[in-house]
Amino acid sequence: MLLHQPRRPPWTRTAYGTRRRAAVLLVVLGLVALAAAVAGHGVGERLAPGGWTPATAQSTRADAFLAARFGAGQPHLMLLATSKEPVDSPEAARAGRALTDRLTADPRTAWVHGYWPRSTPELRGRDGHTAVVAVRFKGDERAVLAAGRAVAASETGRAGPLRVSVAGEAALFSEMERLSTKGALIAEIVVAPVVLLILLWVFGSVVAALLPVAVGAFAVLTTTALLRALSEVMTVSVFVLNIATALGFGLAVDYCLLLVSRCREELADGASPVRAVERAVRTAGRAVLFSATTIAAVLGTLMVFPLTLTRSLAVGGAAVALCSAAGALLVLPALLVLLGEKVNAWDAFARWRTGPGRPVAEGRWYRLAMWVTRRPVLVTLGTLLLLGLLAAPGAGARFGMYDDRVLPSSSPVAQASQRLRQDFAGGSGTAATVVLPHLRVPPVSDASVSDASASDASGGAAPVDDGSVNSTSGGTAPAGDTSTNGTPGGTTPAGDGSAASEPAPAARAGAAAATRVHTYAARLSGLPGVRQVRTATGVYHHGRRIAAAGPWAAGFTGPAGTWLDVTPTTDSPLSPDGRLLTERLREEPAPARALVGGPGARLTDTEQALTGPLPLAMLLTVVATLVLLFLYTRSLLVPVKAVLLNALSLAATFGIIVAVFQQGRLEVLLGHAHGPATTDVIIPAVMFCTAFGLSMDYEVFLLSRILEEHRRGTPTGLAVAVGLQRTGRLFTSAALIFAVVMASLAACDLIMLQFIGFGLAVAVVIDCTLVRALLVPAIMSLAGRANWWPAKRLRRVAE
Repeated sequence: MLLHQPRRPPWTRTAYGTRRRAAVLLVVLGLVALAAAVAGHGVGERLAPGGWTPATAQSTRADAFLAARFGAGQPHLMLLATSKEPVDSPEAARAGRALTDRLTADPRTAWVHGYWPRSTPELRGRDGHTAVVAVRFKGDERAVLAAGRAVAASETGRAGPLRVSVAGEAALFSEMERLSTKGALIAEIVVAPVVLLILLWVFGSVVAALLPVAVGAFAVLTTTALLRALSEVMTVSVFVLNIATALGFGLAVDYCLLLVSRCREELADGASPVRAVERAVRTAGRAVLFSATTIAAVLGTLMVFPLTLTRSLAVGGAAVALCSAAGALLVLPALLVLLGEKVNAWDAFARWRTGPGRPVAEGRWYRLAMWVTRRPVLVTLGTLLLLGLLAAPGAGARFGMYDDRVLPSSSPVAQASQRLRQDFAGGSGTAATVVLPHLRVPPVSDASVSDASASDASGGAAPVDDGSVNSTSGGTAPAGDTSTNGTPGGTTPAGDGSAASEPAPAARAGAAAATRVHTYAARLSGLPGVRQVRTATGVYHHGRRIAAAGPWAAGFTGPAGTWLDVTPTTDSPLSPDGRLLTERLREEPAPARALVGGPGARLTDTEQALTGPLPLAMLLTVVATLVLLFLYTRSLLVPVKAVLLNALSLAATFGIIVAVFQQGRLEVLLGHAHGPATTDVIIPAVMFCTAFGLSMDYEVFLLSRILEEHRRGTPTGLAVAVGLQRTGRLFTSAALIFAVVMASLAACDLIMLQFIGFGLAVAVVIDCTLVRALLVPAIMSLAGRANWWPAKRLRRVAE
């Protein structure tokens, strides 16, 4: 039988074979952690706040084209200036012009479009007491966030007769970051005493309870340093910091529970501290190594998605898994060797704790496993039915992306955003944009626009032309020009703009281009979900032109091409309605190559970026899990069972979060969710990666003891019962700690944190109860000897 025991890892003989070696190793690792802390300092400033949409997506290219060629596109910051007097009063107008001038003079701004000085009607609220100034900044996402934060800090509040508040993408990201930091701080203060009590109960001593802190700190510090280094060669999302911290803490607790418990078992059997640590590393350490490798491989499959967020999570998650394993296999054993028997010191719950000599057959987990193995079919069918019922609401998921409505109603940014939606018809940032590069519409007149073409395109309804199209220059305004008529990228009329000055062929070509755009705009305005379309040839509604082009129209055309502003009927473009409108716009034949942008297009492109490579990612995840678990167990059935059960657990978790956050169930217990009635398209993927990693962690821990018992010749049913008794308390305690930490986030004001915290808490609870405690023993009992095929054959060949 000794031939089948795992070989002793070489590091157990050389790294900490004596107390002196352990002390030297601990000093070296301490220096490594210190260097990592220095190297990772300020990593948050190097990470990008977004990463939700691919850089090559059509919506991204459309927005970049508008910003670079027309001084238009989505603004980064919207400043709402409110006055007791009308915004056209002399004092308010003077203060508004000063605000606009300060923003224009800021070297960080690419363009500024405000109500002042042109008194643009679209940028004035319905009550006449509020006006908008839209700002777009230069640079990448980090530069935009920094500039938006600085401008908001300097301009928010009282500015003479005006009171200024901020909304927009930059303000949203800053507010989310503030609430996230506040929520994490509150969670740490509230949860820390609870977690400490659980650790004291599980580990049995104050000394042992502090060991996960050391391993977790080492893992987080080294991971932070790696992220800082990676930020020099690739874009890394700031969101990965939170995930890496949560995953690192969970893995640190898991690994420490497994190794410390095994070491204490060996000490209780009379082994010396060095020998106990070596045996723990030889057995439990092997499980830790395979677990970390599996998690890193599974998270690494996220690299197939072309999103900065998912690729950052792939690198950061894999790094924290490997760093956690390094801490567990290097830092923890060295500490255990130095502590020796003192690892059991200061047991605050000793009088209530059952001694280590308690027979396995008397354990609760052993009795539960034996109860399950006596009725495996009933337990399997009942548990699968329950998981199916929990997963059922997931079929009704409506995917979207979160906007400012994820913020609590008390947030100033949420209040400003809500007012922007209610009081400004076109200033809420919901419009879609259609860019027609290289299709220039020159200054046109009514005669140059063929209504007949538009009539044919709109199903026979001739567009109404209620005014002449003013001749304007086709050039765009300089960046930061605030003399426009309120339309982003608008220009000042130049010269007489007469089309007659052009050569006849050019005039005919221009007239033809104007007619094509006129026809196209009328057709788009008749699509379901479109309220109106504005472009260089006029304003369109329900397939008809309802207003001729004015001076503002020059901002929609230029040497680079032409673009159209499409106002949707929905005020939630980051929803299935926005995605459907984008699909209609992209399917509609255009007079030239078209790029469709805007919030709905971003959602569409993000969904396509996730769903396109999804089959490949799933295949790689399954293959990596099967291969690594096969190498660990030498079994084919056990890895397949692990993958299927993890999928069932995640499906049930997804059903629960859809029921709670999208469908609004359990409002009595959790309160009303103030976010939109959709399920975010990205956050579940991020959350499931973390949950899948922890689930594989618990699976490997349980299998490690079952395999150990089986290789000793114990029958399968009894081996499962003994393995569950040895590890059940460990992985349920680890899951309880992780669930408590995550559940604390559900009490935060930010719905994204509520989503992640609640979802991960539910995932680990389902996994350690229904899956590990019931389904695993039942299915392994039903499979019997098939669990170990072809392991026995492989061992016979090896002999």
